[in-house]
Amino acid sequence: MPYLKKPQTIELLVKLWDKKAQKCGPHHTVYSVNGDQYKGEWLDNKKHGQGAQLWRKAEMVYEGDWSCGRRDGYGTLSKLDPEKKEYVMVYAGGWQNDKKEGMGTYFFSPSAFYKGQWSKDQRSGWGRMQYDNGDNYEGEWLKDKHHGLGLLVLANGNRYEGTWRDGKKNGHGKFFYLDHGQLYEGFWVDGVAKCGTVIDFGRDDALKPTVYPIPKVCLLDTESVLMEAQAYFIKVKEKSTTTNIPCDTVARQCDNTP
Repeated sequence: MPYLKKPQTIELLVKLWDKKAQKCGPHHTVYSVNGDQYKGEWLDNKKHGQGAQLWRKAEMVYEGDWSCGRRDGYGTLSKLDPEKKEYVMVYAGGWQNDKKEGMGTYFFSPSAFYKGQWSKDQRSGWGRMQYDNGDNYEGEWLKDKHHGLGLLVLANGNRYEGTWRDGKKNGHGKFFYLDHGQLYEGFWVDGVAKCGTVIDFGRDDALKPTVYPIPKVCLLDTESVLMEAQAYFIKVKEKSTTTNIPCDTVARQCDNTP
């Protein structure tokens, strides 16, 4: 029986060099052609474990955990300050699949920051935001917007406590006009107060109190009137979301309500 000798397979040099170049375990700084740098741990030629990445063009540095080439775990992100010529931390917290996830703090500016929960690179969950103008919000978020229960304290001391949707006051809430000594409690639609009650609240201690106190309303059943008005606006809101009724039309309907 004849014996067929198989030809000897020779591995290409390119593949041989690529195998030798595979990175695994801790390495010194690895430089990319575009100027980026990475120093840390590798697994199967991917960043995995602890490491620090410098993006030269974006002028940003990440230090923390990696998994299969992506930021995953806990890490800090810093950006180069053009005036100070040094890297300033802009985010510290959790990461997942190269995006902010879990608890973390992001610094928008020296006087504005957010501390709370993240989901897929967006503020979602419970968190506190301090704005540049001095306003503060603490409560629930969804996709970078106030959504759910929350407290907004303005720089002048006035505050809103209640429900939010898509970044606007929606539903039941209280607005404390502490500078004028008044309190509004009622129902809101897309940031506009639709129906409720206004009473004097801390008028004696207010910085700019109203000239005259609010007179008492002589309705036999105030609660029934408010409940009926709230039910009307809820119905109008649900109808507008399905038929896209303009806001001015809703306002005119409100004015004609007895």
